[in-house]
Amino acid sequence: MHYQITVIGRVQGVFFRASTKEKAKELRLVGFVKNEANGNVYIEVQGARVEELIVWIKEGGPKMARVDDTIIEEAKGQSFIEFKIK
Repeated sequence: MHYQITVIGRVQGVFFRASTKEKAKELRLVGFVKNEANGNVYIEVQGARVEELIVWIKEGGPKMARVDDTIIEEAKGQSFIEFKIK
């Protein structure tokens, strides 16, 4: 399963990308996470346990973050080797 996820809220400057990378590694997912210029965080992720990452994101992610909304779209898989912060 491969998803493109946009996370909206207070998600920059609160270790959201680093925490997402740690969670993805724990779940053995691959892909990337990056900040967007508009203050959102964008994630492309794939693996068998993607739904668990989505639940974690919707629950607010790291403690200092505030997730107001998520946009989740299924996408075609890519050839990721690991999960990276861009």
